Amino acid sequence: MNRTTLSLIAGTTALAAVTAFAAFDTPSASGAAAPTAAARLPVERSGLLCPAPSVSDIADTSYTSFTPVTQGTAHTGKAELRAADEQSTDATNGKGKGDRKKADQPVLTPKAPGTPVTGDTSGADGPALIGTADGKFAPGWTVQETTEVAAGTGRGLLGVNCTAADTEFWFPGASTADGRTDYVHLTNPDDSAAVVDIELYGKDGAIKSPLGENLTVKPHTSEPILLSTLTDQRQGDLTAHVSVRSGRIGATVQALDDKTGGDWLAAATDPAGTLVLPGIPKDATDVRLIAFTPGGDDADLKVRLASPDGLITPAGNETLHVKSGMSTAADLGDVTRGEAGSLVLTATDQAVPVVAALRIVRGKGDKQETAYIPATAPVGTRATVADNSAKGTTLALTAPTATATVKVTASAGSEGGTPVTKTYTIKSGTTQDVAAPTPSGLKGTYALTVEPVSGGPVYASRTLAATEAGIPGFTIQTLANDRGMVAVPRTDEDLSVLQK
Repeated sequence: MNRTTLSLIAGTTALAAVTAFAAFDTPSASGAAAPTAAARLPVERSGLLCPAPSVSDIADTSYTSFTPVTQGTAHTGKAELRAADEQSTDATNGKGKGDRKKADQPVLTPKAPGTPVTGDTSGADGPALIGTADGKFAPGWTVQETTEVAAGTGRGLLGVNCTAADTEFWFPGASTADGRTDYVHLTNPDDSAAVVDIELYGKDGAIKSPLGENLTVKPHTSEPILLSTLTDQRQGDLTAHVSVRSGRIGATVQALDDKTGGDWLAAATDPAGTLVLPGIPKDATDVRLIAFTPGGDDADLKVRLASPDGLITPAGNETLHVKSGMSTAADLGDVTRGEAGSLVLTATDQAVPVVAALRIVRGKGDKQETAYIPATAPVGTRATVADNSAKGTTLALTAPTATATVKVTASAGSEGGTPVTKTYTIKSGTTQDVAAPTPSGLKGTYALTVEPVSGGPVYASRTLAATEAGIPGFTIQTLANDRGMVAVPRTDEDLSVLQK
């Protein structure tokens, strides 16, 4: 077979492939049928990145992995979490298989969708983890990392949902103040190095920080960057912007305080004109709002609290003016006044994209603890959060614009139990701390899956609480769409393109 024949075959094959993939059923001039809607199918592969849990020698960390049961998935598949620094390959370190430290020993390996699996570690040596899931384990896969630290800087309960890799992250609420130790953890899951910039914005605008430019994160590694080493300025309310020049990473901020404990500060949702920050604990003693607009215009925001009875305006904090390129903070005090609440930010006039987060304090005096609520996207089709227990779990649901009906499913327990599902109606403009279902005969921990059934958009968060030595340890995770389904266009072959 000569080259001409091979080229002809290759060209025909390529055209057929393009035709099969891209030739939609478009209407003809004579009035053919309209295009068929894209099918929604389960994703076939997903990845998650978990930051190194703690720098404390007395830290105890648990990991909980869960995949909700999804119709239409493959019958096979697997999911696993491995230490980031154990995944180096020949291309990155020149070593063979035998030289990889425990490279073939996953930290955690789920057994089946619908049932959580747990793992744990202790001390300051817990590594960052890189996880992959495919087949039946991929759609909606979630991993929760929860750490208890009994004493010292950042003591309390710290929790974070392991995140997917991306190229841009916003962290309003970071700090370089005295008494704060904030690290931004950068994890690279890929086979090539990532190049990253960290920009800091304070009350007067951008903070010059050459040390935050062109940071290299090697393949399959994680780097904790102490924010106070990037600048000499000490400010309590900063917005950190992590952007990737090449590659992709996972990024999360660990915010530790000498006196008021600490938690993980997850990335806020993308800049938008309307933001929802769901699930402020009813017993919060201090709530602080940090906002930032990256555009060229100032933002004027209406501040409202979605309470159990509807939207109300906090006295003395009716509006917030956010200057362009500057971090702005407002002390809302005990804004919930003993009731469930979520903060809703909307433009008073022209919508200007904004990012925002809340710093939440519970307790008083030397028994304070801190957690964070970043602005988040709606639940969408489905969202899941793991590592729940029969006591100490609070699920907050918010419907800021229209009444919504929501289905909540408690999975089987990690050590036993039968799933249970309940349905709730959340009235327009309200937040409800719902009595989340627990599995029948629960043993171990379980996952909660939230699925809006009808009505307006729903926002959600989950609070874990555990009081030790009189200190009200707690951590809050928002629930965002698990991206377990993807739209796949319907296509048909059209060989007529080969005749043109």
